[in-house]
Amino acid sequence: MHTTSPPSIEPSRRPDAVTFTEAFWFWLKLGFISFGGPAGQIAIMHSELVERRRWISENRFLHALNYCMVLPGPEAQQLATYIGWLLHRTWGGIVAGALFVLPSLVILVVLSWVYLRFGQVVWVAGLFYGIKPAVTALVLHAAHRIGSRALKNRWLWGIAAAAFVAIFAFDVPFPVIVLAAGLVGYMGARRVPHVFALGGGHGAAQAGYGPALIDDDTPTPAHARFSRRHLARVLGVGLGLWAAAMALLIATSGWQGALTQMGWFFTKAAMLTFGGAYAVLPYVYQGAVEHHQWLSGVQMIDGLALGETTPGPLIMVVAFVAFVGGWTRQVLGPDTLFLAGALAAAVVTFFTFLPSFVFILAGGPLVETTHGKLGFTAPLSAITAAVVGVIVNLALFFAYHVLWPHGFAGRFDAVSAAIAVAAAVALFRFKVSVMPLLAACAVAGLVVSLLN
Repeated sequence: MHTTSPPSIEPSRRPDAVTFTEAFWFWLKLGFISFGGPAGQIAIMHSELVERRRWISENRFLHALNYCMVLPGPEAQQLATYIGWLLHRTWGGIVAGALFVLPSLVILVVLSWVYLRFGQVVWVAGLFYGIKPAVTALVLHAAHRIGSRALKNRWLWGIAAAAFVAIFAFDVPFPVIVLAAGLVGYMGARRVPHVFALGGGHGAAQAGYGPALIDDDTPTPAHARFSRRHLARVLGVGLGLWAAAMALLIATSGWQGALTQMGWFFTKAAMLTFGGAYAVLPYVYQGAVEHHQWLSGVQMIDGLALGETTPGPLIMVVAFVAFVGGWTRQVLGPDTLFLAGALAAAVVTFFTFLPSFVFILAGGPLVETTHGKLGFTAPLSAITAAVVGVIVNLALFFAYHVLWPHGFAGRFDAVSAAIAVAAAVALFRFKVSVMPLLAACAVAGLVVSLLN
């Protein structure tokens, strides 16, 4: 029986096959500890799946990640869906992707209710005061972790540096950076192929972790091989689910009903989330606050703060937006405000994430056929290098807002700085896992807030 203590696996032995039940409990745990935005979430998955459990090799992990990077939608959730699908077919992917989101949905529904019912979340703010510096350290650690594996030569270092300068100094949109990096990789594969070659052999073994269950030389599983019939079936089911849900909303509340308009608006938003949630937030703000007036601008900012410091993708801020909209519009009547908000949050979550499942389940087999082919992997290697630069920029962004909460003109938050440094030391020097680190920092933040 495969135990739940991955570090006990002998480094020289390939792990046993993962049961669906074992995978289920891991994906559920991941849904509750996936703090830190996409960078932190990807770092957690790399640590757990590549290093500790060795379910997938480093190169196969990065190959899947690079595909998710070029899709609209939350890349960390899509990566979990991809690996779950690779391990346990369609239902494995659905369970992995759903459990990545559901804990965040439940937590945000509860916090949204507290926010609207009591007007303030003082104790939550205290916990988050400690978590925010830890998240900054996590993002920096993720940049180091991914960069140390992906930046194998000076050319890839150059791409990472150029991406950092582009987004930090010139505010170049993330999709443009991805496109430019992919083009550099495509051209580089023809002119200097050795620069972008990933190398052969056992990926996890090469990195010092030992052989992986899905290693570089592991044949593509039968269910992951491309077929037109499978592609047509996935696209048909995905479009059918979307049409059925939209038809149900129209039948129950009409086209102009708040829930119907939320479903339609967030379907469009889901297709625009290239480059992560920050890229689409201006669109969400414009539509939800200014056009539909589901919530106020101040409420939107408060929701973003909650979304940034709860597990799950940052785009889950849409659940807060929907909860407030369902509550204020009283979509189920004045006596069932909580249920109205919860229903609206569930509806919006469905329409936001449905495209991500379709992209992975339909496109996964195509991506698997490109494994090890330089013409496809070289652009993705370049994209990974660029992403390292973008993650460093994100770490600086977080550090600025955590250490100078009122801007450089305001005071320097020495307590947050101390928590951030302590978290960085714990990660880099003592290899502390994410959950104990976040718990300790949250308690520290709560204590400081209560003392003040």
